[in-house]
Amino acid sequence: MRTRDRNGCLLFALVVVVAASVAANSGQDSEDGQKQVSFMNDVAPILKENCFACHDAKKRKGKLDMTSFAKLMRGGNQGSPVVAGKPDESLLWLLTAGEEEPMMPPKEAGERLTKDRLAVLKRWIEQGAKFDGPGPDTDLIAELRRRWIPPMPPLRYQFPTIVRAVAFTAEDKQLIVGGYHEILVWDLEAEKLLARLRTRAERINALLLLPDGQTLAAAGGRPGQEGDVRLYNLDELLRHAGTEPKILDGVEPSAGFFVRELVRTDDEILCLALSKDGKQLAAAGCDRTIRVWNVADKFKLSQTIDNHADWVFGVAFSPDGKRLFTCSRDKTAKVWDLTAKESVLTFPQHQKPVFALAVRADGKVAVTGGEDRQLRYWNTTGEGKQIRAVGGHGNTIWKLLWHPKQPWVVSASSDATVRIWDADNGKLIRLLKGHRDWIYSLALSHDRELVASGSWDGEVRVWRLKTGELVKALQVSPGYKPAAAGK
Repeated sequence: MRTRDRNGCLLFALVVVVAASVAANSGQDSEDGQKQVSFMNDVAPILKENCFACHDAKKRKGKLDMTSFAKLMRGGNQGSPVVAGKPDESLLWLLTAGEEEPMMPPKEAGERLTKDRLAVLKRWIEQGAKFDGPGPDTDLIAELRRRWIPPMPPLRYQFPTIVRAVAFTAEDKQLIVGGYHEILVWDLEAEKLLARLRTRAERINALLLLPDGQTLAAAGGRPGQEGDVRLYNLDELLRHAGTEPKILDGVEPSAGFFVRELVRTDDEILCLALSKDGKQLAAAGCDRTIRVWNVADKFKLSQTIDNHADWVFGVAFSPDGKRLFTCSRDKTAKVWDLTAKESVLTFPQHQKPVFALAVRADGKVAVTGGEDRQLRYWNTTGEGKQIRAVGGHGNTIWKLLWHPKQPWVVSASSDATVRIWDADNGKLIRLLKGHRDWIYSLALSHDRELVASGSWDGEVRVWRLKTGELVKALQVSPGYKPAAAGK
């Protein structure tokens, strides 16, 4: 799976360079005339990026947990890795600098620290290994996340954004798309960008319009750093729409666009689902936890479910809202009884990661797809027996939709095609071609006549389901101009 968009790579590289420069020159002057190194601002981010993978509260290699200052200084099997004022006696410095073996971090865990970062660690130890955080027992991961300020989206994209999420507005006149640290709203008829909303999430993986037609739920995050589900006021955003849209603030609630954060996690949220009656919202992602909120009760968290052994890519409700269907990178799809609070069925036939899930309107049959390139239809009750397996896609299947009124299943794949299938017999009805890259997202219009597909190269295509006619093709990355064909 390609896990980071190209604007993300470019800006991340810039951030790392600037951060290293700032880290090497931050703080007050010390007694020797050098800048005082800040543990929280300079050292903790280095530890988080280079050390926590092996030395967090779960792994504790060498019985060393570095996720708080107190735990770091307490040390592990070899005692404290820091001797204040003496880097040549501090394992933190000796092992990261390669002065002693084994060198840290090990090759399998990441690259060696840069000279700038090593200089920061050494100077901090030389200056007495001082602490300047809220308290020695402060969770560094949570504190660094709290202090982190998301970057501004690029005014003009040098590279296209990956379209991981797309949704229609209530009247199907606009298309909502996830960009790089922003949500974009496009006018379909005029093919113009109407609004840009800056987000905390680096990428948006799922979008849902809630029943009031004005509240937008968005799920996403930063890979390996954090994830969130947030609610935005779409009506307010559209009221500020313009021909030359400014980047509006959706990070802080004071601006009026960001309404509420439902959850923040240690890694990305990958999927969202809304029950048919609109009273329940579910989300899941890289932490393997499925969360269910009661929309009618002010989004009160009603259940947390740990039912998969790996990332959860898809979630859907049964028509009556009493069961939840999920699929995962652990190679299974599952059914969860929300009333009994127990797992009632596991579908294991894919034998490879399962990325996509859709459920028939009556809830009795589900279809899943993933790395095995097969659409597998199965009963959602009893033993969950497979009904049929349908091939045809030439690569991984990322998204599935089951039309609520027609016996149609729509699939999107890395083979750059969208396909419409007869769900009753598994036969291909229509093959929709035109995308030139992996297709990651699908959305059905509210009138059920159109389907939108979004791809790795920043293109969104809108198709008419009954005929396969291409209605619109948009490059949704603001200011991005694709290279001319043949160049």
